[in-house]
Amino acid sequence: MDLSNARAIITGGASGLGAATAELFRQRGAQVTVLDRDEAGQAAADAIGAHFACTDVTDESSVAAAIALAMERMGGIDICVNCAGVATAGKTLGREGPLALDSFRRVIEINLIGSFNVLRLAAAEMAKNGREENGVIVNTASVAAFDGQAGQAAYAASKAAIAGMNLPIARDLARNNIRICAIAPGIFGTPMLRGLPQEVQDSLAAEVTNPRRLGDPAEYARLAAFIVENGYMNGETIRIDGALRMR
Repeated sequence: MDLSNARAIITGGASGLGAATAELFRQRGAQVTVLDRDEAGQAAADAIGAHFACTDVTDESSVAAAIALAMERMGGIDICVNCAGVATAGKTLGREGPLALDSFRRVIEINLIGSFNVLRLAAAEMAKNGREENGVIVNTASVAAFDGQAGQAAYAASKAAIAGMNLPIARDLARNNIRICAIAPGIFGTPMLRGLPQEVQDSLAAEVTNPRRLGDPAEYARLAAFIVENGYMNGETIRIDGALRMR
């Protein structure tokens, strides 16, 4: 798919991986609608000439309204990139007792169900494009899907499910000429991580095999663009982590 003629929706597009992806797609000529719960996303979208829809990815009506707005503003949807997510930590059994079920449920609801909620409604619109390639979906998994650390039960479960649903969704949407892949980032320099003390950032970077640094959100964005433009990429989860293997 040619990005210069594409119409993309990007969740979590107000900051971090989503913002980097929205910026790159716009640079390459794509129309973009940013979906984010943070109303600051309007300013982020304005800065790159994109549209904005304040969206709760876990709410069906909120996502449906965002999809409708994207359709109205862009005339259709060709690409869906899901970057919205949370990384709430908590041990299964901590000093205060068992992990609160609501805490576990919230991570699953946003990271997994939210991604599926958006992609299923986006796919319904993509299927109407009537082309040899109607659309591309890119979800965000994590290396935690495979190497989850202590305190990451909820996060790792949500990201493992993102990876796990790739192939069945690819098979489901094959008749609609829609592809899907997932990206599994390692430790990236998102605003949340950049807010940590420098010594903590340096310690995390030292765990990476090569190059020994944090990932740049622009590198995630370039991989997302590659998936969109390479028509034979489908049903796969791609690690981008500098050969990091979490201990």
